[in-house]
Amino acid sequence: MNIRDFEYLVALAEHKHFRKAAEACFVSQPTLSGQIKKLEDELGSPLLERSSRRVLFTDSGLQLIEQAKTILREVKVFKEMAKEQTGEMSGPMNIGFIPTVGPYLLPKIVPAIKEQFGELELFLHEAQTHQLVQQLEDGKLDCLVLASVEETAPFKEIEVYEEPMSIAVPCDHEWASLAELDMLELNGKTVLALGDGHCLRDQALGFCFAAGAKDDERFKATSLETLRNMVAAGAGITLLPELSLPKEKQKDGVCYIKAVNPIPTRSIVLAYRPGSPLRNRFEQLAEFIQSLL
Repeated sequence: MNIRDFEYLVALAEHKHFRKAAEACFVSQPTLSGQIKKLEDELGSPLLERSSRRVLFTDSGLQLIEQAKTILREVKVFKEMAKEQTGEMSGPMNIGFIPTVGPYLLPKIVPAIKEQFGELELFLHEAQTHQLVQQLEDGKLDCLVLASVEETAPFKEIEVYEEPMSIAVPCDHEWASLAELDMLELNGKTVLALGDGHCLRDQALGFCFAAGAKDDERFKATSLETLRNMVAAGAGITLLPELSLPKEKQKDGVCYIKAVNPIPTRSIVLAYRPGSPLRNRFEQLAEFIQSLL
């Protein structure tokens, strides 16, 4: 058996479909199926229930999957330790971003990172916080750039940016001409928010609820751009993080007002596994992103 066999086994456990697992491993379905069967023969124990039309693992198969995941994580740490010996910012780095950060932060930092660290090969992944956290735990990602929340507490966090939020209103709104707005003015108002699963939803609504506002339960956006377009259409008001704001105070039917008392903020951090030997690289990367922002 070899490391690749463990990768096939774990991929099959995650996708529960031979074709999808094969695609994830960049091999043909017969190749993956053949290697799984070869592994079973070598172990002398069935890993799958062959009589089922679905991918169902035997009890011994389920136990071996967890061990395979552990082995793959250790192999990754071994490779990371070897990379760290060079002390250079080079080679592949898999970084996860949440949807309310990635589209706005990446254009600001990726060109500069490539110029500063020419030997660093970036692989960028976008997903919601709970998905990124799981991928970081499983060793599929090296680090995350996201808002610090309870789910990221088990990881080491390097603060990158304290990001304020502004109030977004339609340009014909009574507040549109204001330079800033006391959050208490939201008392009794209804605000638009992202849907469940977005950590920014809870963060923004926390400030709104504290001010006495309520959530518009008739609508939950899938992205910040959907929220922005709903505001432009006159459907309501919302809070938007600074990185997503245009340079202009008013643009495309939306007016942005600085929120005060308190200033609603979220902490953008670079998170990584406590035992990762690439700590020095993450610190360099976080410091460089800080300098750009």
